[in-house]
Amino acid sequence: MDGYMISEELQLHQTEHVHDEEGNKMFGFVVFLLSESVIFLSFFAGYIVYKITTPNWLPPGIEGLEVVAPAINTVVLVASSFVIYLAERALGSHNLWGFRLYLLATIAMGSYFLFGQAIEWNSLEFGFTSGAFGGMFYLLTGFHGLHVLTGILLQLIILVRSFIPGNYDSGHFGVNATSLFWHFVDVIWIILFILIYIWQ
Repeated sequence: MDGYMISEELQLHQTEHVHDEEGNKMFGFVVFLLSESVIFLSFFAGYIVYKITTPNWLPPGIEGLEVVAPAINTVVLVASSFVIYLAERALGSHNLWGFRLYLLATIAMGSYFLFGQAIEWNSLEFGFTSGAFGGMFYLLTGFHGLHVLTGILLQLIILVRSFIPGNYDSGHFGVNATSLFWHFVDVIWIILFILIYIWQ
Protein backbone atom coordinates (compact mmCIF):
# COMPACT_ATOMS: atom_id res chain seq x y z
CA MET A 1 0.00 0.00 0.00
CA ASP A 2 2.83 2.37 0.95
CA GLY A 3 4.65 1.47 -2.26
CA TYR A 4 1.52 2.28 -4.28
CA MET A 5 1.18 5.68 -2.60
CA ILE A 6 4.86 6.48 -3.21
CA SER A 7 4.45 5.48 -6.86
CA GLU A 8 1.39 7.74 -7.18
CA GLU A 9 3.25 10.65 -5.58
CA LEU A 10 6.21 10.10 -7.91
CA GLN A 11 3.94 10.11 -10.98
CA LEU A 12 2.24 13.29 -9.74
CA HIS A 13 5.62 14.95 -9.19
CA GLN A 14 6.80 13.95 -12.68
CA THR A 15 3.57 15.29 -14.24
CA GLU A 16 3.93 18.59 -12.38
CA HIS A 17 7.57 18.82 -13.49
CA VAL A 18 6.58 18.30 -17.15
CA HIS A 19 3.84 20.96 -16.86
CA ASP A 20 6.25 23.43 -15.22
CA GLU A 21 8.85 22.78 -17.91
CA GLU A 22 6.31 23.28 -20.71
CA GLY A 23 5.03 26.44 -19.01
CA ASN A 24 8.55 27.85 -18.83
CA LYS A 25 9.19 27.02 -22.48
CA MET A 26 5.93 28.66 -23.52
CA PHE A 27 6.75 31.76 -21.47
CA GLY A 28 10.08 32.02 -23.26
CA PHE A 29 8.36 31.59 -26.62
CA VAL A 30 5.83 34.33 -25.80
CA VAL A 31 8.73 36.65 -24.93
CA PHE A 32 10.26 35.82 -28.33
CA LEU A 33 6.98 36.69 -30.08
CA LEU A 34 6.80 39.96 -28.16
CA SER A 35 10.28 40.85 -29.42
CA GLU A 36 9.14 40.03 -32.96
CA SER A 37 6.11 42.27 -32.39
CA VAL A 38 8.40 45.18 -31.49
CA ILE A 39 10.25 44.74 -34.81
CA PHE A 40 7.01 44.71 -36.80
CA LEU A 41 5.63 47.68 -34.84
CA SER A 42 8.74 49.70 -35.68
CA PHE A 43 8.22 48.83 -39.35
CA PHE A 44 4.55 49.82 -39.13
CA ALA A 45 5.48 53.14 -37.50
CA GLY A 46 8.08 53.80 -40.19
CA TYR A 47 5.58 53.01 -42.93
CA ILE A 48 2.97 55.38 -41.46
CA VAL A 49 5.49 58.21 -41.00
CA TYR A 50 6.85 57.81 -44.53
CA LYS A 51 3.37 57.69 -46.04
CA ILE A 52 2.22 60.82 -44.21
CA THR A 53 5.37 62.86 -44.89
CA THR A 54 6.34 61.77 -48.43
CA PRO A 55 4.79 64.02 -51.11
CA ASN A 56 4.97 61.53 -54.00
CA TRP A 57 4.30 58.36 -52.08
CA LEU A 58 3.59 55.95 -54.94
CA PRO A 59 6.24 55.32 -57.62
CA PRO A 60 5.78 57.23 -60.92
CA GLY A 61 3.09 55.70 -63.13
CA ILE A 62 1.60 53.65 -60.27
CA GLU A 63 -1.90 54.68 -59.18
CA GLY A 64 -2.39 51.98 -56.55
CA LEU A 65 -2.19 48.29 -55.77
CA GLU A 66 -4.61 45.63 -56.95
CA VAL A 67 -6.64 44.53 -53.92
CA VAL A 68 -8.77 41.54 -54.97
CA ALA A 69 -6.05 38.85 -55.20
CA PRO A 70 -4.33 39.97 -51.95
CA ALA A 71 -7.76 39.98 -50.27
CA ILE A 72 -8.33 36.35 -51.32
CA ASN A 73 -4.85 35.46 -50.02
CA THR A 74 -5.74 37.20 -46.77
CA VAL A 75 -8.95 35.19 -46.35
CA VAL A 76 -7.03 31.94 -46.98
CA LEU A 77 -4.28 32.83 -44.50
CA VAL A 78 -6.67 33.98 -41.77
CA ALA A 79 -8.84 30.88 -42.27
CA SER A 80 -5.73 28.73 -41.80
CA SER A 81 -5.58 29.93 -38.18
CA PHE A 82 -8.89 28.20 -37.54
CA VAL A 83 -7.64 25.04 -39.28
CA ILE A 84 -4.46 24.80 -37.18
CA TYR A 85 -6.64 25.30 -34.09
CA LEU A 86 -8.63 22.24 -35.20
CA ALA A 87 -5.33 20.38 -35.56
CA GLU A 88 -4.49 21.24 -31.95
CA ARG A 89 -7.92 20.05 -30.81
CA ALA A 90 -7.52 16.78 -32.73
CA LEU A 91 -4.15 16.12 -31.10
CA GLY A 92 -5.62 16.91 -27.69
CA SER A 93 -8.25 14.23 -28.37
CA HIS A 94 -5.51 11.75 -29.41
CA ASN A 95 -6.78 11.82 -32.99
CA LEU A 96 -3.43 11.67 -34.78
CA TRP A 97 -4.80 11.27 -38.29
CA GLY A 98 -7.14 14.22 -37.80
CA PHE A 99 -4.19 16.22 -36.50
CA ARG A 100 -2.13 15.34 -39.57
CA LEU A 101 -4.93 16.14 -42.03
CA TYR A 102 -5.68 19.53 -40.46
CA LEU A 103 -1.97 20.30 -40.33
CA LEU A 104 -1.55 19.38 -44.01
CA ALA A 105 -4.47 21.69 -44.83
CA THR A 106 -2.81 24.52 -42.89
CA ILE A 107 0.48 23.94 -44.71
CA ALA A 108 -1.35 23.97 -48.05
CA MET A 109 -3.12 27.24 -47.18
CA GLY A 110 0.13 28.88 -46.09
CA SER A 111 1.83 27.70 -49.28
CA TYR A 112 -1.06 29.10 -51.32
CA PHE A 113 -0.52 32.46 -49.64
CA LEU A 114 3.20 32.45 -50.43
CA PHE A 115 2.53 31.40 -54.03
CA GLY A 116 0.00 34.23 -54.40
CA GLN A 117 2.50 36.70 -52.99
CA ALA A 118 5.17 35.48 -55.43
CA ILE A 119 2.75 35.99 -58.34
CA GLU A 120 1.96 39.50 -57.11
CA TRP A 121 5.62 40.43 -56.76
CA ASN A 122 6.29 39.14 -60.28
CA SER A 123 3.50 41.28 -61.74
CA LEU A 124 4.37 44.56 -60.00
CA GLU A 125 5.75 47.41 -62.08
CA PHE A 126 8.01 48.78 -59.35
CA GLY A 127 10.96 47.41 -57.41
CA PHE A 128 12.66 47.69 -54.03
CA THR A 129 14.45 50.87 -55.09
CA SER A 130 11.31 52.59 -56.43
CA GLY A 131 11.11 55.30 -53.79
CA ALA A 132 10.03 55.04 -50.16
CA PHE A 133 6.89 53.08 -51.00
CA GLY A 134 8.74 50.46 -53.05
CA GLY A 135 11.30 49.91 -50.29
CA MET A 136 8.72 49.70 -47.51
CA PHE A 137 6.37 47.47 -49.52
CA TYR A 138 9.00 44.82 -50.27
CA LEU A 139 10.53 45.06 -46.79
CA LEU A 140 7.21 44.57 -44.99
CA THR A 141 5.69 41.90 -47.24
CA GLY A 142 9.03 40.11 -47.63
CA PHE A 143 9.74 40.03 -43.90
CA HIS A 144 6.25 38.74 -43.24
CA GLY A 145 6.59 36.19 -46.04
CA LEU A 146 9.75 34.92 -44.35
CA HIS A 147 7.73 34.38 -41.18
CA VAL A 148 5.04 32.50 -43.14
CA LEU A 149 7.76 30.26 -44.62
CA THR A 150 9.18 29.67 -41.12
CA GLY A 151 5.70 28.74 -39.89
CA ILE A 152 5.28 26.23 -42.71
CA LEU A 153 8.66 24.64 -41.94
CA LEU A 154 7.74 24.36 -38.25
CA GLN A 155 4.48 22.69 -39.19
CA LEU A 156 6.33 20.21 -41.41
CA ILE A 157 8.60 19.36 -38.48
CA ILE A 158 5.74 18.68 -36.06
CA LEU A 159 3.95 16.72 -38.79
CA VAL A 160 6.98 14.44 -39.25
CA ARG A 161 7.34 14.09 -35.47
CA SER A 162 3.73 12.87 -35.28
CA PHE A 163 4.87 9.63 -36.98
CA ILE A 164 7.33 8.89 -34.14
CA PRO A 165 5.49 6.48 -31.80
CA GLY A 166 4.60 8.13 -28.49
CA ASN A 167 6.25 11.44 -29.43
CA TYR A 168 3.36 13.58 -28.17
CA ASP A 169 2.51 11.45 -25.12
CA SER A 170 4.56 13.62 -22.73
CA GLY A 171 3.43 17.05 -23.99
CA HIS A 172 2.49 19.23 -26.94
CA PHE A 173 4.78 22.23 -26.51
CA GLY A 174 6.07 22.14 -30.10
CA VAL A 175 2.55 22.00 -31.51
CA ASN A 176 1.22 24.72 -29.20
CA ALA A 177 4.19 27.02 -29.91
CA THR A 178 3.88 26.49 -33.68
CA SER A 179 0.16 27.21 -33.55
CA LEU A 180 0.74 30.38 -31.51
CA PHE A 181 3.40 31.49 -34.01
CA TRP A 182 0.95 30.92 -36.87
CA HIS A 183 -1.75 33.01 -35.17
CA PHE A 184 0.85 35.74 -34.66
CA VAL A 185 1.78 35.66 -38.36
CA ASP A 186 -1.90 35.95 -39.32
CA VAL A 187 -2.56 38.93 -37.04
CA ILE A 188 0.51 40.71 -38.40
CA TRP A 189 -0.72 40.18 -41.96
CA ILE A 190 -4.16 41.63 -41.18
CA ILE A 191 -2.44 44.82 -40.00
CA LEU A 192 -0.19 44.84 -43.06
CA PHE A 193 -3.12 44.31 -45.40
CA ILE A 194 -4.95 47.29 -43.90
CA LEU A 195 -1.87 49.53 -44.02
CA ILE A 196 -0.68 48.62 -47.52
CA TYR A 197 -3.76 47.62 -49.51
CA ILE A 198 -6.72 49.33 -47.82
CA TRP A 199 -5.04 52.61 -46.83
CA GLN A 200 -3.84 53.64 -50.30
